[in-house]
Amino acid sequence: MTEIITAPTSEASGRSAAGETAWIRQPADVSQLVNTSTQARNNAHIVIAIALGGVFLDAYDLGALAFGMKDVAREFNLTPAATGMVASAITFGAIIGALIGGYLTDKIGRYRVFMADMFFFVVAALACAFAPNEYVLAGARFVMGLGVGIDLPVAMAFLAEFSRLKGRGNKAASIAMWCPTWYAAISISYLLVLVLYATLPASHTDWLWRLILGFGAVPALLIIAIRSRYMSESPVWAANQGDLHGAAAILRRAWGINAQVASDADVRVQQRPRRAGWRNYGALLRGVYLKRTLLATVISVASSFAYNAVAFGLPVIISSFLAQSMLTTILVSLALNLLFAFVGGLLAVRLVPRLGAWRMTVAGYVCQFAALLGLALIGRPEALPEAITAIAMLALFLFGQGFGPGSHTMTYASLSYPVSLRGVGVGLNQTLMRASSTLSLFLFPLLTAWLDTGVFWVIALAPLAGLLALLLVPWEPSGYDVDAEDFASPTR
Repeated sequence: MTEIITAPTSEASGRSAAGETAWIRQPADVSQLVNTSTQARNNAHIVIAIALGGVFLDAYDLGALAFGMKDVAREFNLTPAATGMVASAITFGAIIGALIGGYLTDKIGRYRVFMADMFFFVVAALACAFAPNEYVLAGARFVMGLGVGIDLPVAMAFLAEFSRLKGRGNKAASIAMWCPTWYAAISISYLLVLVLYATLPASHTDWLWRLILGFGAVPALLIIAIRSRYMSESPVWAANQGDLHGAAAILRRAWGINAQVASDADVRVQQRPRRAGWRNYGALLRGVYLKRTLLATVISVASSFAYNAVAFGLPVIISSFLAQSMLTTILVSLALNLLFAFVGGLLAVRLVPRLGAWRMTVAGYVCQFAALLGLALIGRPEALPEAITAIAMLALFLFGQGFGPGSHTMTYASLSYPVSLRGVGVGLNQTLMRASSTLSLFLFPLLTAWLDTGVFWVIALAPLAGLLALLLVPWEPSGYDVDAEDFASPTR
């Protein structure tokens, strides 16, 4: 990698660009500028915020129907099989969408995929809100799932490629922001349910699920409205495609860096390190990437299985502990998500530049394993002290999720691969993770009916598996310049 040479300039090129000229001669120079820039980023932080808006939509749409399925089943007179079809349609869409999204993110670019993705959310949310029958609702939820699956690979690429390598707000911290954003979306869906539950007249309770699902179109429309002003292609991806002039223009606009392509730069298209294609999924299972792919997959699947079993079953668990009303269950679920999962996620963002993703993920899995063992030993509480202890164990589990694997499984999925493989890397990870989610959501009611609270012994195996994988493969992605592997042989 050559050192970027800077020289004084009397003229700023591009909007908001100023100061010394940063000369670009090869794609690695663009990556170095992004990684080391100390200049105030003009639009870069807004791009990150918009990408997180996509993550918000993912979480909101996945969780929006949690409190409305009984109303849907009653309104459409659904059989158990039809109820399962409607509930699982979004998950199956997400599994397919993740594979397609990973490929397209690397093939045609981050910007185009993200913008097309937003229209999926708008159309699907409105179709859900006005669905006349269960077939239209299931089809709309499947389309929504396609949007959810496509979105995460491109959102993670934006977060990684519009952030610095080290220091506060580095790549790992930006990616970890997906976790508190996710919990914020879940909490907002709970709040919306609470508000509608309290304000809708008894004669119109059938509107509840329609309003909740339709609301998902609002943030998507806001993102579409502001996209032309602030969104841009990833400069690192553009440079990897051989478009050094385009990458320089993005750096001038988004970072305020007066980047210019040197006259002796090699701008040939064939200098691309790896052409995008379906075969790149196979590259994830070769060489040094095999070890990273296995680690990222195991910790993601373990995290997803345990979290879905506990968090999505949280209302059921709380109501069985406390034997309270629906309103109390919603309030306690909301409080646990905000005070522990969300706060844990915020701490992950703040501390990962200093502690690293590996240590924090290990600590999170230890918390979860201890919490699940505690819940298994308590069983079904028979007195108030036991119920309080059980709720405290749930809080510890959610805090461990936010602080550890909930935040950093995406760090491993995104920062284990360079730019040329990042889309397919996240896509494969999300496909396997969504499959695990589907399995856990299917198995949790069956295991609960069979084992009752003994199910926590089974769930505890998931964080234990994640913990063992991390101890066997102590890979630390935070602060490591993985994008440089597109131009040199990986050494880690």
